[in-house]
Amino acid sequence: MTIIFISDLHLDEQRPDITELFLRFLKTEAKQASALYILGDFFEAWIGDDDLSPFNQTIISALKNATQQGLPIYMMHGNRDFLLGKNFFKQTGCVLLPDEYVLDIYGSPTLLLHGDTLCTTDTAYLKFRKKSRNWLMQKLFLLKSLQARLLLAKKYRDASKAHTSTLSDNIMDVTQAEVIRVMQKYQVQHLIHGHTHREAVHEFQLDNVLRTRTVLGAWHERGSALICDEFGNKRLVEIV
Repeated sequence: MTIIFISDLHLDEQRPDITELFLRFLKTEAKQASALYILGDFFEAWIGDDDLSPFNQTIISALKNATQQGLPIYMMHGNRDFLLGKNFFKQTGCVLLPDEYVLDIYGSPTLLLHGDTLCTTDTAYLKFRKKSRNWLMQKLFLLKSLQARLLLAKKYRDASKAHTSTLSDNIMDVTQAEVIRVMQKYQVQHLIHGHTHREAVHEFQLDNVLRTRTVLGAWHERGSALICDEFGNKRLVEIV
């Protein structure tokens, strides 16, 4: 038995190779798992559940087929797809998780996050995050036409790229103090997140206990996944 974790696929019709890679992954590696967890930024952008483009419908259909065949799929909002709503989850059969979620992985309580809230030195982004997660701001955005939302989403993505291009690496990465805070809050020894695209396994001592922070890789030229099995093994693997 295995549980698979992935993040930051940034699915977009402009990247058909990654889309095909994910669709193949659903029919192969993921099909053998007891559960699949997608920790945010599944889509490059999601402007509302009413955007029924052929591309979006292809992804929805693939997820629905996987869940109907018995694969439980759990998802978190990321900073690119926080508008995934009730209709999306109803159509796909996937389950939405809260922003901070503790999962018992074969006897090991593990905290799951997207990872953006760990980057506490990027204050400009955190201000935007707070504003964009406000229910009223989201409602006003969703009242706009699809075309207007597409243009705004592109504007936000361009602004995000311009913003990150001016930041140093340490600002765009997590802060250890915040990692420690949330791990102590939930009393866990293992934390899994994405967002930073810096695939790695970090180990450190906290309260005389060895802790592990696993960072999921982004899906660029290849895929990235963490596979956990019932024997306590945890492996970061390439999906090709």
